[in-house]
Amino acid sequence: MRSRLFWILAIIYSSLHHIGSGSTSTTLKRPRAGDPFDTFPKNFWQEFSSPFTDTPEDEELEVTETTTHEPFPFFADPYTTLNISTQLSSSVYLHCRVNDLQGKTVSWMRRRGEDLTLITFGQHTYSGDSRYSLEFEEPNDWKLLIQFANERDEGPYECQVSSHPPLVLLVYLTIIVPHVEILDERGSATPEKYYKAGSTIELQCVISKIPHPSSYITWRHGQRLLNYDTSRGGISVKTDMLPGRALSRLYIANANRQDTGNYTCMLGNEITETVVVHVLNGEEPAAMQHANGSRQKADASTMVVLFLVYVCISVSVSVAGIERGLGWGWGSGWELRR
Repeated sequence: MRSRLFWILAIIYSSLHHIGSGSTSTTLKRPRAGDPFDTFPKNFWQEFSSPFTDTPEDEELEVTETTTHEPFPFFADPYTTLNISTQLSSSVYLHCRVNDLQGKTVSWMRRRGEDLTLITFGQHTYSGDSRYSLEFEEPNDWKLLIQFANERDEGPYECQVSSHPPLVLLVYLTIIVPHVEILDERGSATPEKYYKAGSTIELQCVISKIPHPSSYITWRHGQRLLNYDTSRGGISVKTDMLPGRALSRLYIANANRQDTGNYTCMLGNEITETVVVHVLNGEEPAAMQHANGSRQKADASTMVVLFLVYVCISVSVSVAGIERGLGWGWGSGWELRR
């Protein structure tokens, strides 16, 4: 059906073309035998054979779709495991710096064996322990704050980023417990110390294993703070913070009976050591009196034993002499013979 339509339109077009050309020229150009369509425009068949379409002549350029991936989050620190140390009762920050977060969420976890406990999620804290909190520092630091750290806080913590797969930064926290010792003026450790009235009390507090000294060393007499005491007079405290340790000296001039009592050296609130000081007005310390009494009792007991041994020996010698003088002796069968 479509081919017939093409033929009809071709014949009509050819007729119109010849009629129009006859008005301008008397010479007709005959088509070649067997090929009546040689005089058609070259694009004739293209126009009629092309299917109808709404596409404009100037076709749009084909757009090639390209895929661009979002930046993947990554830790600013080049390590995936960090070790942090802090001393007992101090505050410590665990750092987690994340670049190109792209809307992902940062959370802190506490690991105990195979168990993970959520501490923070984003900027919200979910731990029931009020010592834990999250502090964000621009531009990328999600800091976990632990206040008044104790030995139970030691162990691994994880900073996690909610990407796919998730990013994990492992932070191991070590709690260092300082060692405290109180020495006398000769450098000897003793739980009790005796001083004469009018002398100078001198005590030394030596604290070792201090990674980062964060508080001052204080001295107390009972509950009274001595570092800034001006009511008595004659009290002096000198403290030297050294690498990894600290040394504090307490001096109390012109000691009297009121200076007797417990003296405590403190670093923070949990690191303490106590010594008992006695100030005497010429009398012997009770401990020394007890020792002298014990020695006297021991000497008396020794004299009694020696006296009894002497008596036994004397009696034995006397009996032996009497027997020889009388000629007495014991025969076989326990018979007394003369």
